[in-house]
Amino acid sequence: MSKLKRWDIFCKIVDNFGDIGVCWRLARQLHVEHGLQIRLFIDDLEAAQAIITSLNLPESHQVCDEISITKWDDKVDFSHAAKVVIETFSCGLPPIYLTAMARQKSKWINLEYLSAELWVADFHAKPSPQANGLIRYFYFPGFTEATGGLIREKNVLENIHHHSDFRLNDERDLKVSLFCYPNAPIHDLFTALQANSHKVSVYVPASNILPQIADFFGVDSIDVGDYFCRDNLHVHVLPFLSQADYDALLSDCDLNFVRGEDSWVRAIWAGKPFIWQPYLQSEHTHIKKLNAFLALFYANFSEKQALCEAHECWSVGHMPKDVWQAYLDNFKAIEAYTYQQAKQCANQLDLAAKLVIFCNKI
Repeated sequence: MSKLKRWDIFCKIVDNFGDIGVCWRLARQLHVEHGLQIRLFIDDLEAAQAIITSLNLPESHQVCDEISITKWDDKVDFSHAAKVVIETFSCGLPPIYLTAMARQKSKWINLEYLSAELWVADFHAKPSPQANGLIRYFYFPGFTEATGGLIREKNVLENIHHHSDFRLNDERDLKVSLFCYPNAPIHDLFTALQANSHKVSVYVPASNILPQIADFFGVDSIDVGDYFCRDNLHVHVLPFLSQADYDALLSDCDLNFVRGEDSWVRAIWAGKPFIWQPYLQSEHTHIKKLNAFLALFYANFSEKQALCEAHECWSVGHMPKDVWQAYLDNFKAIEAYTYQQAKQCANQLDLAAKLVIFCNKI
């Protein structure tokens, strides 16, 4: 348990669900597993409500799951700082609060985005002295022991399953979850899926990709609960899911299309094959991040060409049928290797535990 009992976490929601998804999981784990008092500042409660479903939007200050939540606006009294302050994804901190931090001699952690790029280990936990006397530490989550680790609750290992029900040569259908950005080649994917030699059931939690799905099926709009069928493609539109329900969906499906950071990590803990779409960035920076992850996570996978091609095609916006078929042809090998890597990652110390140890030391 940390000797520094109260922590403040600041979250600005940029990517709808990614930022708040990470912050909410981390806040709850720090409280439940490390006994910390967490105060979470969020700039957009309406967007956050999709993840924190018990949020009462008119309330500026409230408690959800024993986490104190404050709407981050110019009405907040920032005169009292916590012993440990987590600034997530370089969101910036209020000047008045920074003054309070200097007075309190707070420990300041800037939690960065997750990446598998090689430079991350060199920059992880490095100090940056500030003009007000504080030291800002840049903390990088990652996949190796030399980084800050991954968000992982204690019971995650219990939920990792090895084999799926899907077999290429029997009557059982392939179950797929689909959570992606609107620029993903959904039309290409669905065209390939409908031509499959076996049934494919796609489960789509409601998000901003519903217009693309409506366009594929030639309808004006799509509502939660809708079901579409074309040849061997069967699409089920689900409501936007809570984190617990989404984790369960990932575990139940045979293949998961995920995006950003939070769903990407949860797909790893599901122990099932997944295709990751990084957030679109200029100068193809997202492709560099994708390739770094593939090179690290699948370093010893002998059949990784088909897997890497599927990931890259999904992220660049075109998914040819032959690429999808090659992925399916290697599915059982991908499944076994992904499960093995999930178990290996789970043997490392998790992000919350590493943060507590680090903050107790500095």
